[in-house]
Amino acid sequence: MHPIAFNLGPLTVHWYGVMVALAFLLGLWTASRRAPQSGINGERIVDLGPWLILGAILGARTFYVVSYWREEFAGKPISEIFMIHHGGLVFYGGLLGAMLAGIIYLRARALPLWKAADILAPSIALGYVFGRIGCLMNGCCYGRVCDLPWAIRFPVKSFAWEMQHRLGLVGENEPSVSVHPTQIYDSLLNLGLYLALAWFYRRKKFDGQVFAVYLMGYAVTRSFVEMFRGDYPADHLHSGLTPAHLVSIGIFAAGAVLFYVLRRNATQRRSR
Repeated sequence: MHPIAFNLGPLTVHWYGVMVALAFLLGLWTASRRAPQSGINGERIVDLGPWLILGAILGARTFYVVSYWREEFAGKPISEIFMIHHGGLVFYGGLLGAMLAGIIYLRARALPLWKAADILAPSIALGYVFGRIGCLMNGCCYGRVCDLPWAIRFPVKSFAWEMQHRLGLVGENEPSVSVHPTQIYDSLLNLGLYLALAWFYRRKKFDGQVFAVYLMGYAVTRSFVEMFRGDYPADHLHSGLTPAHLVSIGIFAAGAVLFYVLRRNATQRRSR
């Protein structure tokens, strides 16, 4: 954990922000390189970028503020809502926000929605890899206590330490107890998902197929990693399921329905 990247005079630059910016840049660059394979100019995908970034940040922050209002925002200055460099972005909120912004832009520009979704899908997974590294540097989204050889410990005053200190697991000057490196789990799984989707993109059978597979793949990988998360307050768990588990069920179902509907429509068009 090393939250601060560097200082530019009075400006403090955090690794979390650097990694989120890198995630967007690499995601847009790889998507723009992929676009010509579907007959879309890569510059059109780059032009879509600011809309996706705005939608993603607004959606991700909104979901986080709503989810943790009582714990982190109630009774504090309203300006705290906008301090995203402290962390506090929920990926599935960002995904939904970016999807809405993307649909608005693509409809306004008369660009094919599902072709563009397929172009972007692998790059979303790639961006997530760097976003989770940002979480590691920030100390958020940490795992449950474990004694595995690859377990990690966080320093005093980190998020993991604060929760463990409240529970009486660590002393005032002790680092956190060893926990699962869930951020690394997520990064590695999404790197694999990116490579699989990039390979699958060249072999897709209908528009929207890659995006539908991404939704299902993300839901599965996220649900797996959630089993090792240790940063949720007790009142955020429902029969052992985290909020992300519940949302992942909906995302997987949406991906499955989308896959079925788009495949059926493509089959009907070919049979005419």
